[in-house]
Amino acid sequence: MSSMTSPRLHRAADTLVKQSFAVAPGESVLITGDDRTETALLDAVAASVSRAGARPLIAIAPTLPYQGGLSDPYVGDALKAAMAASDVWFDFCFPYHAGSGAHSAAMAAKRTRYCLLSTSSAESLERLYGCVDFAAMLDFNIALAEYFGQAAGQTVRFTCPRGTDVRLTLDKIKLVRQRVCNEPGMHTVPGTQSFYPIMDSVEGRLVIQALFDEYYRPLRQPIVIEAAGGIRGFSGGGAEDRLSFERALRRASGTNGYGNFIHFTFGFHPAAAWTGRQFIEDIRVPGSNAIGMGLPWWEPGGGENHPDGIVLDQSLWIGDRQIVDGGIFTGPEPLMRLHAAMERRLD
Repeated sequence: MSSMTSPRLHRAADTLVKQSFAVAPGESVLITGDDRTETALLDAVAASVSRAGARPLIAIAPTLPYQGGLSDPYVGDALKAAMAASDVWFDFCFPYHAGSGAHSAAMAAKRTRYCLLSTSSAESLERLYGCVDFAAMLDFNIALAEYFGQAAGQTVRFTCPRGTDVRLTLDKIKLVRQRVCNEPGMHTVPGTQSFYPIMDSVEGRLVIQALFDEYYRPLRQPIVIEAAGGIRGFSGGGAEDRLSFERALRRASGTNGYGNFIHFTFGFHPAAAWTGRQFIEDIRVPGSNAIGMGLPWWEPGGGENHPDGIVLDQSLWIGDRQIVDGGIFTGPEPLMRLHAAMERRLD
């Protein structure tokens, strides 16, 4: 059965539109895509919006050359107007609009509920929203966020089979996961939990196997990043990877240096598959760690222009407690019970 007629795609769109964002009759819903976004994906979400009694608008523009503020010269006035005039905005563009001037203006107006979906694939949306017990996954995601929040000030360590070994001091949670996205502001796809370092506390080495800087790709050779407070240097990767990564780091840091580490993550979505193409899905593969680098978005001059590297099959400790072993969640209770409940796959 094709994605266009897939019951899973229908269910995924309804889960996103009705269950996650509680789209209400009469609301204006903007659905943004680019040259790479599958028509079946856009049509399925628009149809779900219509079934909810709301008014969808599909806006397709050329693929952005950069994410965040670097994309500002490429966003037209008509699209900017639609962003600010929408109650809900589902952004499937990749690179995405989050962090751009137009996105910031829409957020400042405090009307729009924005979702950074940033996938071009209908099958990816099926897996992220249509193949899991969504309520059970949110139960685990919210409880995990609370666990990280309560651990602020503790030492976190994570490793990977390729040689990653990093320690940091945990800071407060910056974005709170909501069960229902019914308030204006920034929202992301469940299935991953970010954790944030106290600035300058990150020490060790990171071995990344995929990279989103000027574009997203698996690396044919891993890049090794040396951390001593901030980013002190890197090696490995192909020649073209090193060049684009260095350009991206220097842009994101706003200085002549490489900047700092903004966030780390734990991916745990039970239906996510490694694609090598869909960044938002890949960073939700169980055991993945998406590492944001540059200047934090909550500091002056920060934005969503930072590169992200991906570590796979991580092991993770908070304090003396190991909670992930080679990508497998190991506790503690009662998080283990919530994790087991969300693992049931839907046909």
